[in-house]
Amino acid sequence: MVEPFAPHTDPAAIEDLRARLRATRWPDAPEYAGWSLGTDVHYLRDLVAYWADGFDWPAQEAALNRLPRFRATVGGLGIHYVHARAATREGPVLPLVLSHGWPDSFWRYSKVIPLLADPGAHGADPADAFDVVVPDIPGYGYSDRPTGPSPDNVAVAALWAELMTVLGYERFGAAGGDLGSGVSRYLGLDFPDRVVAVHRTDGGLPRFAGDPADLAPEERAFLAEAAAWTAAEGAYGHLHSTKPQTAAVGLTDSPAGLAAWIVEKLRDWSDCGGDVESRFTKDEILTDVTIYWLTGTIGSSMRTYAANAAIPAEQHARRVEVPSGFSLFAGDVVRPPRAWLERTADVVRVTEPASGGHFAPFEEPELYARELRDFFRPYRPTA
Repeated sequence: MVEPFAPHTDPAAIEDLRARLRATRWPDAPEYAGWSLGTDVHYLRDLVAYWADGFDWPAQEAALNRLPRFRATVGGLGIHYVHARAATREGPVLPLVLSHGWPDSFWRYSKVIPLLADPGAHGADPADAFDVVVPDIPGYGYSDRPTGPSPDNVAVAALWAELMTVLGYERFGAAGGDLGSGVSRYLGLDFPDRVVAVHRTDGGLPRFAGDPADLAPEERAFLAEAAAWTAAEGAYGHLHSTKPQTAAVGLTDSPAGLAAWIVEKLRDWSDCGGDVESRFTKDEILTDVTIYWLTGTIGSSMRTYAANAAIPAEQHARRVEVPSGFSLFAGDVVRPPRAWLERTADVVRVTEPASGGHFAPFEEPELYARELRDFFRPYRPTA
């Protein structure tokens, strides 16, 4: 059953959050540290003070509720999603399912949804409108937290295919980044008769079990770069994949700790030049973090990494045979060369937008929307 969904937070939950923020027990920090050892405690103090006494969650919640939000039972789980129908319906419309990553939720696409569903109202061709579907992965946002094992990217792709059936869509496009890149990949792999094309903003961290001598020089350089990035920046992912429940205790109990865990990634993975608020306002950062806090989903979101770590090697070796496109934004982490992408997918288009990072749909919504319109235009239904 599909039901409209517009949450309204109990004021008592907000007061509890504010009380916890005001009672934060702060760690010491060396004067030289800044962001070099993780989250800058001085910045975080300022952010937490605003969260406690300046942030207007009801206003942010009301803004999110202006999106057409729903919940449906899919695969035995309650799935929350945005379903924004194309403003122009004079001809066939291409449905598009967008898959988010971590540390976010449907929030990642909240700016871009209106641009994709109603391009004519934003200076673009009305014929490029999509029926946009943006679900929360189980364990994220307002979807159910699984009580058993978390679904991996393969299973989430199957859930999205079922959701699109529930919504009446037989054929559709798929797009995503981060974890959503993997979900979109498996949609193309496992449902090639339904997915017209796949667009991704990254190729994921590489896995290669063959002989490096068989790779092109740029591919070997990419593997080395990815290994160096993982060594320097991948501790969070290793923890999520191995001991997520240990971290979940503190992050579920301390809103300041939760903010520290998330804002570091918003800063490090975005095209912000070290100034996180050049890409995200305090209200935008705290909207993302508050969704995690109020839904209690930081632990369940991290368990997705443990599920994905168990995906068999043969799954990673599969090649996507439906048309695939990549928009590799300049500020993203570990951007693959085209030779690597062509090893993994039937690549028909690769672009390198000059601005934007790992959260491109939020950082550069107009540019991201244009990338999707341009890529999917040849795959739109004609009748």
